[in-house]
Formats: sequence, structure tokens, C-alpha cells
Amino acid sequence: MESARWTPPDGSWASSEARRRNMQAIRSRDTKPERLIRSLLHAHGLRYRVAARPLADLRRTADVVFRPAKVAVFIDGCYWHGCPEHYVPPKTNQGYWSVKVATNMARDRDTDLRLVDAGWTVLRFWEHESPDLCALQIAATVDKLRPRRP
Repeated sequence: MESARWTPPDGSWASSEARRRNMQAIRSRDTKPERLIRSLLHAHGLRYRVAARPLADLRRTADVVFRPAKVAVFIDGCYWHGCPEHYVPPKTNQGYWSVKVATNMARDRDTDLRLVDAGWTVLRFWEHESPDLCALQIAATVDKLRPRRP
């Protein structure tokens, strides 16, 4: 039986059915680094919101949000956010992916500025950083900024 030739759906950039399946499987939340850091934060006795909008009128979500302390935490993937140590430019479809990563980086900077202007503290970590050190820094920041009861 002759297999039908795959054609991408309208508006799709996928070069093949296999590539499309691969890209659809990439998680945007609950990645392994996020889960590790959240587990360590929970062990520190901290409670938080996951994949939440720090500002209701800003269509961007932080990986971990501490509302009373006004701390937004982002754990950025090295490829998707252009890590200076680990980012490797793509070999295929370079124009699309290079623009995509540059746009992500610009949006990250814009998000940081908007949150800081609204009185939030923004903490960003790369996925390759030590989860233990990240969790310690987050816990110390939240403890310092958490409102104290009289």
C-alpha cells in the first residue's frame, strides 16, 4: 500500500510529520528543572503558585509566583531563551528559529521591566543551574520580601 505524502496543516512551519510530533511534545511547563526547584522550595516550607500570571493584565506567566512577597521566578531553557553558555544556533530552518529565540529573549527583557515597574522582584535561572542553589536564592529572597505579621 502506498502511503499518502504528508503535507503540513495550513499555517504550520513543520518540515515533516515527525518534526511536528517532536515539537508538540516539548513541554512549556512542569519541566524537570522546574519540578526539582519546586520540590526543594516546598521542602523549605514555601508555598507558591505554578505557571501563574504575576500581573492580571500582562499575558505572561512565571514558572513560580509568590504573590504576597511579589516574587516571580522563571527557569529558562537554554535553547529557547538563548543561554550565553549553551545556546547552539539551529542547523535547519535557521531564519525561523534564530528569530524565534531572539523574540523570546526580547520578550523576557520586556517582562522583567514590566514586573519591576509594578514592584515585583524577578528571579531568572537557567535550566543548567544547580536546583539547590536556585532554591536557596529563591527562599532567601522570598523570606526577605515576605510581609511580616505584627
